[in-house]
Amino acid sequence: QVQLVESGGGLVQPGGSLRLSCVASGSIFKINAMAWYRQAPGKKRELVASCTSDGVTHYEESIKGRFTISRDNAKNTLYLQMLSLKPEDTTVYYCNAVDIYSDHNYWGQGTQVTVSS
Repeated sequence: QVQLVESGGGLVQPGGSLRLSCVASGSIFKINAMAWYRQAPGKKRELVASCTSDGVTHYEESIKGRFTISRDNAKNTLYLQMLSLKPEDTTVYYCNAVDIYSDHNYWGQGTQVTVSS
């Protein structure tokens, strides 16, 4: 099993910044790519950004240039640096990792990001 614990969410004004962190523990050897998703109430969970263990990244179009995903493999930690935040970025952000042996998706508990003046 892999456990994912997110932190770093909160309330920020439009144009502000936040950095989300996700610490992975347990059977770390089972995961390669990690990602951040977000899900607004009543909407489908959507991919925000992903990062492989080799540092290959992918970003959803609407956040390109504002968000940066990175990971510290030595600390088993995934980050999402969010700049120039907009009210439409308000939602719960989830950390994700996929088991390379079973394709099982592991999820964190989510962290709320609220962008409001």
